Amino acid sequence: MTGVRSAAVIGLGLIGGSVARDLAARGVRVLGHDRDPAAVRDALREGGIGEALADWGDVGGVDLVVLAVPVTAAPAVLRLIRPRGGALVTDVGSTKESIVRAAEDAGLGERFVGSHPLAGDHRSGWSASRTGLFRDARVFLTPTSRTMPDALERARALWTALGAGTEVVDAAEHDQRMAAVSHLPQALATALGALLGEAGLGRADLGPGAREMTRLAGSSPEMWAAIAADNARQLSTAVAAMQERLRELRDALDRGDAGRLRSFFEEGSLWFAGGDR
Repeated sequence: MTGVRSAAVIGLGLIGGSVARDLAARGVRVLGHDRDPAAVRDALREGGIGEALADWGDVGGVDLVVLAVPVTAAPAVLRLIRPRGGALVTDVGSTKESIVRAAEDAGLGERFVGSHPLAGDHRSGWSASRTGLFRDARVFLTPTSRTMPDALERARALWTALGAGTEVVDAAEHDQRMAAVSHLPQALATALGALLGEAGLGRADLGPGAREMTRLAGSSPEMWAAIAADNARQLSTAVAAMQERLRELRDALDRGDAGRLRSFFEEGSLWFAGGDR
């Protein structure tokens, strides 16, 4: 891969593991670390990484460092890693404002570019990772206020080489957008799953639509608790807006207001009919 001969991937779950697999498949020397020794062992056995990082903070000598750890853990990792030279440092977290700030505080602002690949899955861990995960995916890039133009171009080239398209966006704008289009849907799927469980209903009781809607409830609780905590203000605003929508529905149901019920469902249908504009 052009410009990347060696890389350190810290965190070998779904996203980090898939990055490692893709890089290794392209001839990059990949060093890896995960807090789960089994993940490291499996990654070595399957060729996803060529070497385990004995001291994961010592990433000197590689061209690329990829942080694939929970978003609340990323700032501490940034303070501990010791990249040398002009190594590009990026992450793959679902929130960006706090990690961009942490990268600047850690003195890595010039070489750091935050990344958020929209290529998730309800499954997690090394076993869920796979080559080609990022093909045709969108990846948001969030540079710091000091990111060098060369570092941004290298980040763009990295994801392009893995088959993704990139979009540069301000970190705060990214987090606001993701609260609505990613974090809120996850929270709703999780809440619905819990509600169904309280009612004694399992997945076998659901039709195709409900199964698809609740699929996200199977996602990693640890990962999503970290995301929700890190993006609490923006997610809280999105939840409040959804609560207002549900309050309107409940009021219409209680009043037997057929017209308002039709409007409620019609608004969502009109949005869907608008397609991907």
